[in-house]
Amino acid sequence: QVQLVESGGGLVQAGGSLRLSCAASGRTFRNYAMAWFRQAPGKEREFVAAISWGGVTTNYAESVKGRFTISRDNAKNTVYLQMNSLKPEDTAVYYCAADRFPFRTPRTPQIPDFDSWGQGTQVTVSS
Repeated sequence: QVQLVESGGGLVQAGGSLRLSCAASGRTFRNYAMAWFRQAPGKEREFVAAISWGGVTTNYAESVKGRFTISRDNAKNTVYLQMNSLKPEDTAVYYCAADRFPFRTPRTPQIPDFDSWGQGTQVTVSS
């Protein structure tokens, strides 16, 4: 497994932006796809965005397409989530996750595909 630490959450007004970061340690970061999930109060954890191990392929939940961008810096062992045009419905705890197996390209990421999770960072969007 890998250790993941998220940062960058906070309170922002609707229409604003935040950038989340997730620092990884403990295994060869560059070999593993990474993803962001989120969980709102009273709801199940849901997929937000994923990026392949090489950073070439990304995919997004429909609800965030065109507003969020996932990226990675393998030299810094860090994955990012740039969130623009935030909406109140984006309010949730955001978790980064590392793929269970190396060298995969996430097509339809599911929670069981990931074996390492961060502690989460709160994002609150006020209306």
